[in-house]
Amino acid sequence: MHAPENPPPTGENLRAALAGLLDGLPPRQAAQAVERLIANYRGRTPTDAPVLRDRSDVAAYAAYRMPATFEAVRSALAAFRGRLPDWTPASHVDIGGGTGAATWAVAAAWPDDERTTTVLDWAEPALALGGELARSAASPALRAARWRRQAIGAGLEIPEGTDLVTVSYVLGELTPADRAAVVAQAARARGALIVEPGTPEGYLRIIEARERLIEAGFTVVAPCPHNAACPIVPGTDWCHFSARVSRSSLHRQVKGGSLAYEDEKFSYVAAVRQDVPGDVPGDGAPARVVRRPQIRKGQVLLDLCTPEDGLTRETVTKRHGALYRAARDTGWGDAWPPAED
Repeated sequence: MHAPENPPPTGENLRAALAGLLDGLPPRQAAQAVERLIANYRGRTPTDAPVLRDRSDVAAYAAYRMPATFEAVRSALAAFRGRLPDWTPASHVDIGGGTGAATWAVAAAWPDDERTTTVLDWAEPALALGGELARSAASPALRAARWRRQAIGAGLEIPEGTDLVTVSYVLGELTPADRAAVVAQAARARGALIVEPGTPEGYLRIIEARERLIEAGFTVVAPCPHNAACPIVPGTDWCHFSARVSRSSLHRQVKGGSLAYEDEKFSYVAAVRQDVPGDVPGDGAPARVVRRPQIRKGQVLLDLCTPEDGLTRETVTKRHGALYRAARDTGWGDAWPPAED
């Protein structure tokens, strides 16, 4: 999805809050901490034995991963809001939220509202640092957020009537039984957003969660323009998107790269209950651009997931006039055709 040329104030606020986390820590030591955490954190550690052991672990991980998680969730929420522009969640629970990147993304999506926010995670050091970062935020909802220690899996309970639940980069850490329990709790809310890495495995976890949400009575809002089975055949391809992330000096030191940005690949599903007001998918729902558009001389090729025909390719040429100009500005992950002003 298109990342705005000027990052939102909440994004700038987050980067400023993260900037001082590793002051005084030698770059190589920070890099080693990040490398160890990346190698062990995703999918290898049971939720009752968190790998984020202390503040230095959490600071290294937060400085490295929070910007990417924030941008991925923010991009998914932009698609969510594109279908439900008049809906504002009054309560938000972030399951497995760690240091709160998804909570910052929710604050960026709905910056001017009063909202109760609760972040749940097993790792006490992550919660402590997340609360410290949030207290420096401009957003009143972030500053007032509650940070609660909770095992993520069986035994988790979300308050009935919660407006929005986010689950970002969490399902891959869980056993199948705990994944099912987490999605079942997300389905107690009025709206749910689940984000996973944009890999074949992450996509399969999203498809599984999508099916569970539909079975619970939810309607998919994004990225899918329908509630039917995903037209992508597992093993041949996977549905994922990309968000542009500004790299800090730490990112460049850890990765040994010189670029000032990187692209975070992610898969996601956003879904709501029928009582959520707004334009949920149905007859006439727009398609979604599921690959990077190919811009050629006088034409744009768009690979689309459509409500009626599944995966299709549309060629938009100069003869289409305003639609052609819109196609040239359309990005991977955007709805198509664009909404009329």
